[in-house]
Amino acid sequence: MGRFEGTTTLVTGASRGIGLAIAQRIVADGGRVVITARGQEALDAAVEGLGGSDVAVGIAGKADDPAHREEVLARIAEMGGLDHLVNNAGINPAYGPALEIEDSVVHKILDVNVVGALAWTRDCVAAGLRGAIVNISSVSALGAAPGIAFYGVSKAALMSLTQQLAFELAPSIRVNAVAPAVIKTKFAKALYEGREEEVAAKYPLARLGNPEDVAGPVTFLLSDDAAWITGQTIVIDGGGTLATVG
Repeated sequence: MGRFEGTTTLVTGASRGIGLAIAQRIVADGGRVVITARGQEALDAAVEGLGGSDVAVGIAGKADDPAHREEVLARIAEMGGLDHLVNNAGINPAYGPALEIEDSVVHKILDVNVVGALAWTRDCVAAGLRGAIVNISSVSALGAAPGIAFYGVSKAALMSLTQQLAFELAPSIRVNAVAPAVIKTKFAKALYEGREEEVAAKYPLARLGNPEDVAGPVTFLLSDDAAWITGQTIVIDGGGTLATVG
């Protein structure tokens, strides 16, 4: 039996990239997944690739929409309830210094990346979530993040939220996070496209990350193998944060 046999996991933002890789790993380990994203067509393709409706359900909607959360959780209730949650949905619609980002964009980033994760957690707990939660943060949260400044701010807030929720939901529910560096996804393409070798050279492990590099640690944190771990953030960065300046 796989370690997720008989379980249902909700993964937000999972029609592609990191979210889809996490869903694939859970299904491979015997679990069922409910995946969300904004486009139903992409979700339908993801569900087919995961093995069809016996193991996966895709429901389209916006991560910060209460009606979408209600629809998703109603469907999960029909499936027998929720075991795990992965808050992966995130946006970064602005590139540039924090001082130059418009207020409306700041609010949107926070609404999806932070408030959305809190809302999903609150609603899932109220619906009877019985396992673990993993939030997808970023190494941009660990210091200044030129070019993706406010995205980094939002991910730092998500790391802090992870600690707070871990404290409040213990001992029944564990809450952890992961902080990936540059992962080869469509979402992060602007950070490496056309200069992948140059970017990869900055990492001691000499390559960019793949979605599967994140899926492994996430599923570990969800599983009973991490039964005495809560409130922590695992950095997944190919060694990129090892060196100090000077």
